[in-house]
Amino acid sequence: MARDYYEVLGVSRGATDKEIRQAFRRLARRYHPDVNPGYRGAEARFKEINEAYQVLSDPEKRSKYDRYGERWQYAQQFEEQGAGFQQGSPFSWSFRSGRPGGQSPFEMGDMDDLLGEFLGRGRGTRRTATWEGPFAQPVEVPVELSLEEAFHGATRMVEVPGGPFSAPRRLEMSIPPGVDTGSRVHVRTGDGPGADLYLLVRIRPHPVFRRQGDDLHTEVAVPLVDAVLGGEVEVSTIQGRKVILKVPPDTQNGSVFRLAGQGMPRRSHPGGRGDMYATAKVVLPTDLSERERELFRELRARRRG
Repeated sequence: MARDYYEVLGVSRGATDKEIRQAFRRLARRYHPDVNPGYRGAEARFKEINEAYQVLSDPEKRSKYDRYGERWQYAQQFEEQGAGFQQGSPFSWSFRSGRPGGQSPFEMGDMDDLLGEFLGRGRGTRRTATWEGPFAQPVEVPVELSLEEAFHGATRMVEVPGGPFSAPRRLEMSIPPGVDTGSRVHVRTGDGPGADLYLLVRIRPHPVFRRQGDDLHTEVAVPLVDAVLGGEVEVSTIQGRKVILKVPPDTQNGSVFRLAGQGMPRRSHPGGRGDMYATAKVVLPTDLSERERELFRELRARRRG
């Protein structure tokens, strides 16, 4: 179900036109897709913000929204039909007298419990209502994770909007290992309309690793003597462990080494892992002794001669 427009803009129901306009401009600058090129969820969030502003900035639309909620666009049908919802209207309901033995998703004690929410009408006869077509679209909630959380999996407390007859609630959602920026994690929050929720994932940039699909890329410092003669250097992994990389003789600066199975979990192949690619950054020695400088001068003379 769509979020409350006032909640989307972060303003109170009594907010002035100026407060609504200021809130929209602040959020639009923050979530505009051009400002967040790597965050796919920004486009959906910006669309939601713009939709809320288009309604709340228009006095007539806002008045209808305050009375009918997200069904404000059908205010005219509500007022014309008056006596209730009809088959073929934007809202499809059926009413049956008595108690059908639990075959209906919910029971209403009085007609005004149902119509009162939408029309503010008086009391009617006791009925049972059956939902025949969902109002709500799947809810999308943006979540941000560190690369380590994307590796191990994570949990997040998520605000789940309420349905026509249920209150909003906070639920702890599990996010599986291997998600990436742009991943949509499908969560069922119950049965019936509005029970589908999607977590839109964004992974924060990491100071050491660059992700490309299920593979990770990093740099490793290689001392000059090891680059020339060959040697071993330690490479950090996303799990916080160290692995040994064997550097062959005559390794050039920028050489890339593949460490199989040291990347991210593969969601498409449970139990599988991507690879890690380490780029050699040859480090020149500093604070050379006079003897060491002499050896380098000798090496230079030999290479030239």
